[in-house]
Amino acid sequence: MTVTAFYQSLCDQLSGLLSGERDWLANTANASALLFLELPDINWAGFYFLCGDELRLGPFQGKPACTRIPVGAGVCGTAVKMGQSQLVEDVHQFPGHIACDAVSASEVVVPLYNGDRCIGVLDIDSPQVARFTEQDLAGIEAFAQTLLRHSDLPTE
Repeated sequence: MTVTAFYQSLCDQLSGLLSGERDWLANTANASALLFLELPDINWAGFYFLCGDELRLGPFQGKPACTRIPVGAGVCGTAVKMGQSQLVEDVHQFPGHIACDAVSASEVVVPLYNGDRCIGVLDIDSPQVARFTEQDLAGIEAFAQTLLRHSDLPTE
């Protein structure tokens, strides 16, 4: 199966899983579980929600995580500050990386938007350096869009 086909299948699975459910918290919980089960070679998958000038831990799968991340700090905070996805091949080379799990070696973060307002991020970590490719990033961005389409999004 190609990478593109894999992520299309993952988006289809998510659509089916979320069918009939619009609750943001429930949907992010199930989305993180699906990612953790289906994506090979990852050690963390979850969400941080934007509250004022910091990201707060939301539903996730993996080891316990940092609970608050200032906007602009680490990979997650940088994604919010810059308003764009972050694909980091080696987190140990990322200036200001926050090591919630010392085993993590690469990371992909996708900011989540309700209209033009950032509401949080989808964060996925791997213990392998350069685990994520541009194709993975495109697939994870599509997964995030599928989640957003199936959810009643927070307004504040």
